Amino acid sequence: MVSRKELFARCRALIAMRDDDTADFDTNCIFQDMLGEKNPMFAPQFPVPDDKVQEILSLAQRRSEGYPLQYLLGQWEFWGCNFKIGEGVLIPRPDTETLVEQVLDICRREKMTTPKIADLCSGSGCIAAALKKELPNADIYAVELSDKALTYLRQNMELNGCDVHIIQGDVLDSSTAEKVTELDILVSNPPYLTARDMSELQIEVQHEPASALFGGEDGLDFYRAMTKLWKSSIKQGGFIAYEFGMGQHDDVKAVLEENGFTDVELRRDGGGIIRTAAAVNQNLQCKF
Repeated sequence: MVSRKELFARCRALIAMRDDDTADFDTNCIFQDMLGEKNPMFAPQFPVPDDKVQEILSLAQRRSEGYPLQYLLGQWEFWGCNFKIGEGVLIPRPDTETLVEQVLDICRREKMTTPKIADLCSGSGCIAAALKKELPNADIYAVELSDKALTYLRQNMELNGCDVHIIQGDVLDSSTAEKVTELDILVSNPPYLTARDMSELQIEVQHEPASALFGGEDGLDFYRAMTKLWKSSIKQGGFIAYEFGMGQHDDVKAVLEENGFTDVELRRDGGGIIRTAAAVNQNLQCKF
């Protein structure tokens, strides 16, 4: 039998051929998952069962070929919660926690304890679940079109004990917007990559669904369409909050202001990039 130390070195060497900077982290994550231990290398001389050796080496090989670590593990952490993920659903990223933080700050400032919130393009449901965890009395709707993503969305709501209304629908269709009205807050991390971005994707990102990434030629298609369509679903004085890509903040702000939203507040993520915007709806509500 091979020891954990020996196997770790073999796996690390495989992954390092692609990315030496993440090799230790990636290998440790694979060991944690496959051996079911938080600190598997605390016992480096322990032998690894033969069947596990082959499974671990297979995962390391796939990672060395650029397959996303998160998909290999089948789950990833966001906001302190675990989310089931796989091909067909966007991988939760730390940057998106900035959006959750901004929505929670709005709720605290406005003293909202039972807000009605819709999370559009919900994907894995990480935003909806994080908000429900922090706002247990909130009435939260998660809207998603993809069948594959919906499978993970439903699993994750159950896994994290979140009572969230799940709606399958196209966020660019008025019939979907008609199902959720009188919102206090609309939140979304929509597709925002440009055509150029899509042509230059890292191999890891190429495994994620293009429908969750591509936002049109300039990356702004969803912001233009959703803001115009859904503003009637938000209460006057209610809020809209978006995540977007690096350098898109001025354009997203302009879209919001053109649609009657004011007091646009931009926020930076942990890397210092302007990542999210929240604004107040000044439009008079009208029925569809």
